[in-house]
Amino acid sequence: MSRESAELARRIAAIVDDKQGADIVALDVQELVGYTDYLVIATARNERQAKAIHEEVHYRLKHDDDRLPARTEGEAEARWVLLDYLDVVLHVMVPEMRDRYRLEKLWGVAAPLELELTEPASA
Repeated sequence: MSRESAELARRIAAIVDDKQGADIVALDVQELVGYTDYLVIATARNERQAKAIHEEVHYRLKHDDDRLPARTEGEAEARWVLLDYLDVVLHVMVPEMRDRYRLEKLWGVAAPLELELTEPASA
């Protein structure tokens, strides 16, 4: 399952990258939590872009992979949108939310998953 989860995390990250999400990272949290294998975290410039990223990920996974999220949160305000695909949880945040909650620091012991994106994430 881990390999499939890693591929799903990479696919989600690539879709976010296609919609010009920034600072995309994927963290392997399999050894840390029981509810997911990977967290994909990305920044959207503003709420409008966060909604566009949410819609694109939802659309492409539904139509290409016949996969729907088990849960979605925050799409109305779109300051922090979460899509839970069970094995992978996507967090799309506007800059002030990303700076405030610093999920990468919270999950600092999680190993990053290697991603092939058009623009590498800044550290």
